[in-house]
Parts: sequence; structure tokens; C-alpha cells
Amino acid sequence: MPTDQREPSLPRCADMVDLFAGPGGLDVAARWLGLDVYGFEWDRNACATRGAAGLNDRPHDVRHFGPQDVPGAWILAGGPPCQTFTVAGSGAGRKALDEVLDFVDRMGANDNVSEDLAGLEDERTGLVLEPLRWALEAYHRGDPYKVIVLEQVPAVLPIWKRMGSVLEGIGYRVTAEVLRTEQFGAPQTRRRAILIARLRSEPELPTATHRPYRKGVDRADGDATLLPWETMGAALNRGYDFQVISNYGTGGDPKVRGRRSSWQPSATVTGKVSRNQIVDSTGFPCPRFSLAEAGRLQTFPIDYPWSGSDVAQQIGNAIPPVLALHVLSAALGSQVSHEEAVKVVDRPWTDTRDSAPLDHLQRMGLLFS
Repeated sequence: MPTDQREPSLPRCADMVDLFAGPGGLDVAARWLGLDVYGFEWDRNACATRGAAGLNDRPHDVRHFGPQDVPGAWILAGGPPCQTFTVAGSGAGRKALDEVLDFVDRMGANDNVSEDLAGLEDERTGLVLEPLRWALEAYHRGDPYKVIVLEQVPAVLPIWKRMGSVLEGIGYRVTAEVLRTEQFGAPQTRRRAILIARLRSEPELPTATHRPYRKGVDRADGDATLLPWETMGAALNRGYDFQVISNYGTGGDPKVRGRRSSWQPSATVTGKVSRNQIVDSTGFPCPRFSLAEAGRLQTFPIDYPWSGSDVAQQIGNAIPPVLALHVLSAALGSQVSHEEAVKVVDRPWTDTRDSAPLDHLQRMGLLFS
């Protein structure tokens, strides 16, 4: 378990609290924007990566903490575990959707649901409610968060919308929709349910910079005001054309493996990304994705210091930092251009981990201070 003695004990001040912070997808984007972040993460392996990346790395269970533990934070962000909601997972969260929505309503009515959460089939399902608990506790303490940003798999969108109704009841204005990562410059197709809430001011989702990927459609086709989607080949620069053969079945047939070419974006990067086969244009086997390459498809810096065990799972669980960059910036009232995003995504982490290359807060005049 990481025990970095340089890290101060709680409480400490920060601009942003990141619940279920993982190896640092949201934290990386926040650092690019000049935000000081405190991330809550319990997984030892993810904490090892966080420590190597210069992020706080002491394991925490968010259920044992609250807003009072990070005084001064004005942004609440988080991406709760998705395993029970994702199609590839157990499905326990999807089956309990109505029950979870009822918990949201009860929490909005100041009902303590903690004991009832224990009755869920999988305790990870109830973790999706933690950001709402933090938001409500901050409100009742008289120091509500000014901005809230949440992300999860698309199946969680109904929960985000119901949470949005509760947040609107205490003064927030909320928007929640599913965004596609390739429309924000990620060389990967991935869909995420995003919630942005702002206290007493209208939020906007980020504006797409790239065209959506469509199977069988040329990347040059589509809306001329948007850029073509990014490709695996350009992101990884292997120097040759290749095809990726998925570890998963497709079209309902487990024996039929999906394929993506290097001139296409990657399929969703998961914890099993290293199992995907790669062949060249003649069908000859090529090296499988390295961990650094898998991280790059997620838009982490190429030198991001992945550490600990089960790194592929860490990578697959994370939100792509480039999407997080666009979402956080939009939540702060600013839109990031593709040129600005490339500026930071293509820079080594060693050059940006202790600086703010975009410094949106200064440019916006600290609107939320």
C-alpha cells in the first residue's frame, strides 16, 4: 500500500475533489488546466500509478469521508465504478436501476439510505450514489460546490438525470448526456454518460471537435466544420499498417472477432486490451499493444508512469484525459480547441505534471473564486 510520507494528512485544501480517481484520468486533465486536485482512490495498484505520476497516492474509501475533509474545494468530480452497470459486467447495477433511482429520490428528501444500500446484490452499485451524498452534505454545511462533473458508462445516464433533478432542487442547473470520445480527439470509440452541474448558472456540454466514427464511412466524409476522427496509426506511429483483432466476439457471435484497422479509431480500450491480436497488412502477427500504447489510445501522455499490478485494468477503467479536459473546461465555462488539446496531450507528462500549460483559470479571471 502506498505510504508517501510527503503527502499531508487530511484535511487539506484543493480546488477539486475527484472521487474514485483511479490512476488519474480526471486529475491529468485538471492539472493541464491549472487545478489543484485531491483524488480519493482505494485500489492499491491505481494508487501506485498515482504516486509515480506525482498525484496524491494514499488509499481512501470515499464512503468514510466527506466535504469537510477537503476544505475549500469548489469542484466535485468523480467516476464511480462501472462494473455492475457496463454491458461486459455482472449487470447487477442495471437490474437494480429502479431501486437506485428510488435511493436518489430519498436522498433528495434527506432520507438516510445507508443501511438499505447494504441490501444491494453488489455493493459497488451503491457507490454511484456517493457523489450525490458529497454534494448534499456540502450544501447542508452551507458551502456547496460551485461545479459538479460526473462520468460513467451510458447505462448510468438515467441516474445522472435523476440526480440532476435533485441538484436542481437545491439551486444547481444541470445538463447530462452521453458523449463519444472520438468526437473530442481520442483515437478510440468510447461512450460516456456525462453530468455537468453549476450553481446558479447554466452549464453547457463541450462542443465536439471531430466527426463521429461510423463503420463503413470514410473519415473524410461528414460535417465539414468538424475534423476527421483520429486514427490508431497516427496516435501510435508504428510505421506500418495493422489490424487489431478484438478479444471479444461481435454481432452476438463469440466466435466472430471484431476488427479495426490502423486508419480507424480503436475500439473501447478495456482491461483486456493486451489480449487483442495485431496483424500487419499481410496477416503476419505483430507485437500486441504495450501498456504505454494502450494508455496512449486513452490519450494519457506517452510517458505516463504506469505502476503497480494489473496496469491494463487501470488503463481500461480510466476516463480518457482528453475527454476529461473538454468536459472540465466546459464546466468552467470555456471550450477547449483541438489545437489546445493537442498541445497538452502530445507533451510528455514530465513536462506538464507540475505546470498548467493551458491555465484556463487565469484566462477566465477566476470566475468561480
